[in-house]
Amino acid sequence: MNPIRCVEVSKKFRRVQALDRLNLEVPEGAVYALIGANGAGKTTAIKTMMNILEPDAGLIEIAGKDSRRLRGPDFQTIGYVSENQKLPEWMTVDYLMRYLKPFYPTWDDTAAATLIRKFGLPGDRKLSQLSRGMKMKAALASSLACHPRLVVLDEPFSGLDPLVRDEFIEGLIESAEGTTILISSHDLAEIESFASHAGYLEQGRMRFSEEMSSLSARFREVEVTLGEPTDLPRNWPAEWLQPQTSPAVIRFIDTQFDERAITDRVRALFPRMMELNARAMPLREIFVTLAKEERKAA
Repeated sequence: MNPIRCVEVSKKFRRVQALDRLNLEVPEGAVYALIGANGAGKTTAIKTMMNILEPDAGLIEIAGKDSRRLRGPDFQTIGYVSENQKLPEWMTVDYLMRYLKPFYPTWDDTAAATLIRKFGLPGDRKLSQLSRGMKMKAALASSLACHPRLVVLDEPFSGLDPLVRDEFIEGLIESAEGTTILISSHDLAEIESFASHAGYLEQGRMRFSEEMSSLSARFREVEVTLGEPTDLPRNWPAEWLQPQTSPAVIRFIDTQFDERAITDRVRALFPRMMELNARAMPLREIFVTLAKEERKAA
């Protein structure tokens, strides 16, 4: 049983189709990166999972339970941190931890103290006196101290400086070992360093959802050196995106790269091919490529 399962989920706000038959499964123990442009539906998807919003159609299961039936006890094993999360700012950090403890049977005082120390949080200072980065770390510490089985993070790095982001990620990885994590973020370089799976949302629909190793293997920037200037053929493959030409050189993004077949495929189009090079692409470049294609099609 996967911790998160979405089947044909739709959500509409007046004329805006925020989610359009969304299908998504997050495997047990995965660190799943949910990516997509602004307005793609990432936050709406997460809010429907957490029963903050109710889907118009489809089914969402959290640990096998319909998300619309999630109640207080169900959240005892879920850690949730969002970009715009409101905290009781009149509380001190230490008071926040003591306040939350009775709600979670698995609350670990030692883990809470360790996280506060690791994040450099001033226990006696009110939350209203903390910077945005410190507030986000306090929210994460309070979410991890109960040893949740599922952690859901919605744009947790927004507005944080690089050092705070690194500390946030380090604390998350060390304290949530074996926990299933769903994280939505635009900081793709940071996500790539620890995510095991990725899903790309486009206008409320899942364009792909797969393991990072598979995603990295099938996207390549290909450069072909030719013996003479050549125009692009009419039968250009649909999976070869953003072709660029210069005298005797053609570059493109192959979204279904096959190392065994690429040379023969290119040579079939360009018999005078002299050299072929393929470069692996980081997640950010893959995202930018897909976002440009989405904008072009709009």
